[in-house]
Amino acid sequence: MMPLCTQVAWLFLVAIPVACIAWTVTHEEIFREPRDFCVKGSKEGKTILARKFFYVFTCEYCFSHYVTILMLVFTGYKLLIDDWRGYVLAGFSIVWIANFYMAIFALIKVDVNRERLQLKKEQEDADLK
Repeated sequence: MMPLCTQVAWLFLVAIPVACIAWTVTHEEIFREPRDFCVKGSKEGKTILARKFFYVFTCEYCFSHYVTILMLVFTGYKLLIDDWRGYVLAGFSIVWIANFYMAIFALIKVDVNRERLQLKKEQEDADLK
């Protein structure tokens, strides 16, 4: 079992790629076409199972659970307890931290976009004068 401070460091570090992958798949332009397909499937799926399957790829919170499971398999990280319960604790903790990271990123991104629009408007106003 790792020392507690090492476990906490792992928790905050493993959550970074989880947040990055979940955000990229569910928000960024590079995955727009598959995401649009999934949005359509989540709204028009014939069964509830089909709708929920497609929804997972459109929600960063939902998708982060699956990315976390893959990261736990990849890293073998456990939190506090050295059996299956350690995986459960680690999984939910990583999801929580990753979603905290994504919330901070979303706030920063909104602020940056607002500044860009404001600068563009100021430039347009200056060009008109």
